[in-house]
Amino acid sequence: MYSESDLQAAVDANVLTPEAAAAFRSHIASVRAAPGADEESFRLITGFNDIFVSIAAVILLVAVGWIGASIHPALGGAFVAASAWFLAEYFTRQRRMALPSIVLVLAFSGGVFATMVGFLVKHGEDIFGNNPGDTVGALLVGGIALVTAAATWLHWKRFMVPITVAAGTAALAATAVALVLAVTGVPSPDGTLPMILVLIAGLGVFTLAMWWDCSDRVRQTRRSDVAFWLHLLAAPMIVHPIFHLLGVTQGDDIGSGAAILVVGIYIAFGLVALAIDRRALLVSALAYVLFAMTQLFNTFGAVELNVALTAFVIGSALLLLSAFWQNARAAVVGLLPENLANQLPATARPVSPQPAS
Repeated sequence: MYSESDLQAAVDANVLTPEAAAAFRSHIASVRAAPGADEESFRLITGFNDIFVSIAAVILLVAVGWIGASIHPALGGAFVAASAWFLAEYFTRQRRMALPSIVLVLAFSGGVFATMVGFLVKHGEDIFGNNPGDTVGALLVGGIALVTAAATWLHWKRFMVPITVAAGTAALAATAVALVLAVTGVPSPDGTLPMILVLIAGLGVFTLAMWWDCSDRVRQTRRSDVAFWLHLLAAPMIVHPIFHLLGVTQGDDIGSGAAILVVGIYIAFGLVALAIDRRALLVSALAYVLFAMTQLFNTFGAVELNVALTAFVIGSALLLLSAFWQNARAAVVGLLPENLANQLPATARPVSPQPAS
């Protein structure tokens, strides 16, 4: 029910002593047979009331967006953004409810984005003509994303919801990709250039996520929650372009060589996931490795049971990895250079300080 950032907030507010908080963390780690740093915990819900409030907020936001759009296309997004900010003043700043805060952040960012899109839908033809061209279109997308990022930054300064950093970073990444496409103007019918740019942006987001992670190696503050959402953003931006460039996303059967390569890449992702103690890469690439394994079993003649065998192998492997995550991670980190290992999330909870006698 309570996250590490909540526990740290209680220490900062002198509700708990640092010794009591450390003892509590050690107790939970011993009960779960894993250090807290390996739990990759984050706040999503604190009770069913979070779900109840989130549903009510979504209904209200849909209603105000519908009403605004009936007046002017830009007002739909503007009404949603304004309502989301107003609701966050209570449910985020005062009640500190996790799931509603996430919903309201996404609604605010989406509302800001939709406001500018709605304005272009209504007046874009009058301003830019019937066919503004790819360069102008890319510049417009980049400008809209940049304004969205700026608005999201203001939301972060006000409410400090961890997912806000990821939302703003996504907008900045979209800005960078759009601007590069506008400058180069290189046609790419197969989508290769955009995918390469998304991959580069994903690696940048991953680097930013690691910066947040390295600043809280034992995952006891809000910074770890911010890193979690950044890793969740970076994973598909890295995984999808890689497999797209390999031709896995084309929907056709792939050869056994390509399937083995996909499995090898997934194993590499697993080693990275163990080193950084984040599972997002494994989840994002799961569909691709399932497809590749299915192709392999089909190649070796197990046509009728290829899907079942794939699910059995991958499911068993992931469950075993989860059960022995701490040991496997300690082995992987132990192989890394000491200066690099010392920058990664801790493999064990620090020893609890003993209160003075």
